[in-house]
Amino acid sequence: MTGQMIDWGLAVSTATRIAGPGPVVSRDEADTVVAELRAGAERSTPLVREFTGLVAQAGTAPVLVVDRPGWIQANADAFATVIGPVVDKLQQRRGAVTNGLTDLVGSRVTGLEVGALLGFLGGKVLGQFDPFHTGSGELGRLLLVAPNIVHAEREIEADPTDFRLWVCLHEETHRVQFTAVPWLREHLQSQVDALVDGVDVDPAKLAATLAEGFRRLGDLVSGRTDTSLIELFASPAQREVIDRVTGVMSLLEGHADVVMDGVGPEVIPTVDDIRRKFNKRRQGSGSLDRLLRRALGLDAKMAQYRNGAAFVRHVVGQVGMEGFNKVWVEPAHLPSKDEIGDPAAWVRRVHG
Repeated sequence: MTGQMIDWGLAVSTATRIAGPGPVVSRDEADTVVAELRAGAERSTPLVREFTGLVAQAGTAPVLVVDRPGWIQANADAFATVIGPVVDKLQQRRGAVTNGLTDLVGSRVTGLEVGALLGFLGGKVLGQFDPFHTGSGELGRLLLVAPNIVHAEREIEADPTDFRLWVCLHEETHRVQFTAVPWLREHLQSQVDALVDGVDVDPAKLAATLAEGFRRLGDLVSGRTDTSLIELFASPAQREVIDRVTGVMSLLEGHADVVMDGVGPEVIPTVDDIRRKFNKRRQGSGSLDRLLRRALGLDAKMAQYRNGAAFVRHVVGQVGMEGFNKVWVEPAHLPSKDEIGDPAAWVRRVHG
């Protein structure tokens, strides 16, 4: 049914056009980049294991070096899978009032909207672990976006070999998190399901939610709120789920940043220079870029890196890495959004 409401082919073609091909590189340079990224991911696995104490099963999540269209297609596929239940719910509600022309026009409009989003992100994402990808015995897959990595290293004038390994350390940490902690994927899936269950397709209630979201849209554009578009148009119950997901994502991103900075000095000579320049790059450039980042929640994601890293460092400083690793024992041990900002509260709750 998803094909009737979103034209995924149009979304992918639109996103590919917006993202563009990326920086110009020779065939030899492209081969070198791909080889270094694959080697960097493989080299990162034991480094992450030694630093964190997490042991990931071998061969359960492949590493793929992709171009921008490859990343866009992978995320369109993932997006279609995740929102499938929402679309089914909406179509069941609409029932017989739909017609072929309405579906055709609507699917193209939403296809363009999704394509614009994927196109913006497709030119910026360096890497991504997709925990919801399932193959034969696979527990997700790691995507490294070669042209974006090359663009970023050129932009901040980083040593290419050092920067590529630095990116691999961060993304490999995510792969290890999900493959060493099998219940983590199911937990996140349950939160997605909760968001789906919270979708109210009653026209009157949906209109009220949208009206409230649009009323607060000016605050988002002007920077008076740090919420994203998703949160603006969410119900109170959905915002509770978003808060739980924010706590988990802050943990995962912060943990990966701590691993990058902890392992980096041993194997990456220019790590301090890379971190300084990359943090500046994360702030965005022009006013339009900053607005889009704020609207899409990317500013909030940057806060996740900072707050999550501060949480991990505080906890490790109090109870050591072994004590911190209790966070991976069960879902109840995951920090809440509030505990991310108050790590001592998490230590008291989990360690007593």
